[in-house]
Amino acid sequence: MKKVSLPLIVLAAAFAAGEANAAQCGNSAGGFENWKGQFAGEARANGISERGVAALMQSSYNTATIRADRGQKSFKLSLEQFLAKRGGSVIVSKGRQLKQSHAALFASLQQRYGVPPGPLLAIWGMETGFGAIRGNQNVISAVATLAYDCRRSAFFTDQLYAALKLVDRGVFSAGTRGSMHGEVGQTQFMPKAVLNYAGGSNVESGPGSLTATANFLRGHGWSAGAGYQPGQANFSVLQEWNAASVYQRAIAHIGRQIDGGE
Repeated sequence: MKKVSLPLIVLAAAFAAGEANAAQCGNSAGGFENWKGQFAGEARANGISERGVAALMQSSYNTATIRADRGQKSFKLSLEQFLAKRGGSVIVSKGRQLKQSHAALFASLQQRYGVPPGPLLAIWGMETGFGAIRGNQNVISAVATLAYDCRRSAFFTDQLYAALKLVDRGVFSAGTRGSMHGEVGQTQFMPKAVLNYAGGSNVESGPGSLTATANFLRGHGWSAGAGYQPGQANFSVLQEWNAASVYQRAIAHIGRQIDGGE
């Protein structure tokens, strides 16, 4: 039998203990409260203050979020069907009006970030109907539920840490409301995007949300003056905003119409 040095044995034991103590995901509400307790310990160890931990412990398992996460059928539609379902022609019409009435804002954003009005207005209209529908779910509960759920635990664990950091900073609270997956603001930012790209912008306001969105796109490689249709340089940046192919093509299509294309 090959000898193993004592330090390696100690390291292996410590690793195994860490694995054993890590919060374990689950597929039903039954283990959620126990998971919260485990995750709270991990959060403290990773620098989350008692304010953030308290918000986590006030959260509850959100069955509506689980149903929404399992039922995103619209992303399987054709582009034409998706545009019809999401009111593409209405978004184009309203987007053109807003482009004119807020011309100074969009000119400033394009100068600063290189992003033209079309894709920003397309995202704004697609996500919340230009701020009209932003959701009424408890954000910490929604994100914690998805961090606990085994389907996409790693992705939403990152989002949960970001949300708790935002609670620590006073940007979020235990009662912050948003959409089914924890999106907030007029263009529906996930918590990690708020943390990384909102800066001092208030994403609940139109100008603040558009500023943060333009910053997100630039931060993911948007090239000023390059096209954003399929096959063009900036289309890959739209893919960073939303992973669904039909959504990406819809934003490109609507944005082109708002920016003056056919």
